[in-house]
Amino acid sequence: MKLYTRGGDKGETSLIGGRVLKIHPHIQAMGLLDELNSQIGLALAYQTDETLRTQLTKIQHDLFDLGSELMYTETPPQQVDLNIVTELETWIDELEPKCPELVRFILPGGSVSAASLHVARTVCRRVERELVNVDAAVRQLPYYNRLSDYLFTAARYANVVAGVPDQEYARGADVFKTKKKKKKE
Repeated sequence: MKLYTRGGDKGETSLIGGRVLKIHPHIQAMGLLDELNSQIGLALAYQTDETLRTQLTKIQHDLFDLGSELMYTETPPQQVDLNIVTELETWIDELEPKCPELVRFILPGGSVSAASLHVARTVCRRVERELVNVDAAVRQLPYYNRLSDYLFTAARYANVVAGVPDQEYARGADVFKTKKKKKKE
């Protein structure tokens, strides 16, 4: 099988249901999902923590599944079980206690592994903004919202694993409520 078909050389491509211009909202969204999946792949290449490696690999598979719902010119059958949103929430709840308490905004960066996850998070936010305009993907919006939260938490955890502290935004005030510690009597 040849990788190239020349079928898209004139600015069109195929979806289930017919040919569309490559500027079709579904094609644009699939391009962003591909970019997000590639960025997660890059972040995965920097990870040494097995928990993050396993979770990020699962997310890559989920993104392929979610993208398959965009392959239709009309409303697609709902193929993806959105219990994957709950899975992301579980992962966030497991990783967050391992991170320092969040008091101020933090600057994206730290270790290379964390910085790559922060970039993936920003791409995820772009996907989320774009999918608001794609009727077939509206039901997926909670997933991308939660995925960006997961990527933020995973970036903070990657810094913990690397022994690199998060860099707080220095000119900001404390913006997150902290858990007050009880005084020892």
